[in-house]
Amino acid sequence: MNFEVVTLFPDIIRAYVATGMVGRAVERGLIAVGTSDPRDHAVDVHRTVDDRPYGGGPGMVLKMEPLRTALRAAAGRAPAGSPRVYLSAQGRRFTQEDARRWSTAPGLVLLAGRYEGVDQRLLETEIDDEVSIGDYVLTGGELPALVVLDAVTRLLPGVLGDADSAVQESFSDGLLDWPHYTRPEVFEGRAVPEVLLGGHHATIRRWRLQQALLLTAQRRPDLLVARGLTAEERRLLAEAGIEAGLDVPVRRL
Repeated sequence: MNFEVVTLFPDIIRAYVATGMVGRAVERGLIAVGTSDPRDHAVDVHRTVDDRPYGGGPGMVLKMEPLRTALRAAAGRAPAGSPRVYLSAQGRRFTQEDARRWSTAPGLVLLAGRYEGVDQRLLETEIDDEVSIGDYVLTGGELPALVVLDAVTRLLPGVLGDADSAVQESFSDGLLDWPHYTRPEVFEGRAVPEVLLGGHHATIRRWRLQQALLLTAQRRPDLLVARGLTAEERRLLAEAGIEAGLDVPVRRL
């Protein structure tokens, strides 16, 4: 899969994609990551890429011309049909479902904003989607672009050493993850739950599902409302003393 990132700070992207899981995916030829710097497409001697906003106010806005040229150059290197996505605080919330959907795309073009944002006319004419990674403000779109790149890359065939890892993670089924334990069996008086030591796979599956449900109900009940609950899941919550009194619909598999 081919990722192209349009950014004023390409070194941030290059540093990240040279390490860890993403770096290994690059080395193995499973993904390619390119960058396009709008400064390289500015037409004046000062390589100007921003200007004051019409209507006044603080900060600067990224200019239409160099940004569009850089974006089109990036899109030209990506396979046909690659979504062009702008990372911004105004975008809809990026989700695991987005990562799954984009992992089947031929490529992905990511536009990292800076300053007060980009000229709205660029978004209206050159961008397919606009996403945010959370309700907070960052200095620029490079970190969100890397979040999207990482989330999508781990879903590609052959990237993770264990193919089940991507299936059994938080949000893969709309729930938070269950607790994990490894050796030693007892650490400073705190023992691994006995259910995990017996080797009974059906019992372990049931315990893990219950723990995931409990954690999601406590920390992110909105996920349960959006996902729904099966009859088994309602029983597991009830056994733990939590009635699904939230307005949670029935989930049909």
